[in-house]
Amino acid sequence: MERDEKDYLEHCLALLKERGVTVEDIADCARYLQSGYHHSLKTEELCLSVLKVLEKREVQFAVMTGIALDKAAEQGLLPDKELEGLLMEDAPLYGVDEVLAYGICNTYGSIALTNFGFIDKDKYGIIRKLNEAGKGTGRCNTFLDDLVGAIAASAASRFAHNVEEE
Repeated sequence: MERDEKDYLEHCLALLKERGVTVEDIADCARYLQSGYHHSLKTEELCLSVLKVLEKREVQFAVMTGIALDKAAEQGLLPDKELEGLLMEDAPLYGVDEVLAYGICNTYGSIALTNFGFIDKDKYGIIRKLNEAGKGTGRCNTFLDDLVGAIAASAASRFAHNVEEE
């Protein structure tokens, strides 16, 4: 039996919360990306934009996949120990974490991709916290920090597109 989008959304929100990420954290990153263009951003608008991004099934599947891989690496459950080591150290040349994040950004166009590249490099807010928490601590956030960045970048892009249309 197939779950509906609302079930997947609730599941993804619970997974993010379990890993220490809230919708408000992601909205804060989206605000950071849009603050130079829109000075009177309301938290509620950005949270809604984050939730709209998270309603997309492709995004939900990416979140579930990335978090599952992070958790499996953390628990020593990956059958390929070389891969597990790469994930645990968040190896700089690994790149598959970014590729999964690109899938999210691709649903919101080139603005989302450039926003993601910027915030991935800058490591703003919760993204910095996740990145630092995943370094030499026994915690793996290799996929999570990029997923959060991609959701924030997509929410900022979605917001920008909707403002332009108005």
